[in-house]
Amino acid sequence: MRSTSGVVTRRRHKKLLKLAKGFRHGRKNLFRRSKEAVRKAMVHAYRGRKNKKGEYRKLWITRINAAVRSIDPNYSYSRFICDLKSANILLDRKILAELAVNDFAEFTTIMETARKSG
Repeated sequence: MRSTSGVVTRRRHKKLLKLAKGFRHGRKNLFRRSKEAVRKAMVHAYRGRKNKKGEYRKLWITRINAAVRSIDPNYSYSRFICDLKSANILLDRKILAELAVNDFAEFTTIMETARKSG
């Protein structure tokens, strides 16, 4: 008896077509088109997960810079980070941005401490 791969192929196709759910036109129900679309979508998703980290870092830097300049317009973000390092204050940008938004008094205290030692 000749063996066929019908069940395996159908399963593989259905799995890929499930990933293409929500795509438009033939990209959602034609296997070859959906294979291309899903592969490209996964490439974009992978790259997007990497880019998201840089986007958040930019956001944190912008928030820290705005908070620093609201306290002293002549004081810059880069000087603040340099003073933090010289004062051995080991807070990352995410935490500093969170403090700048939610606990401005604490952020001001940290800034003054870093400024005195720097």
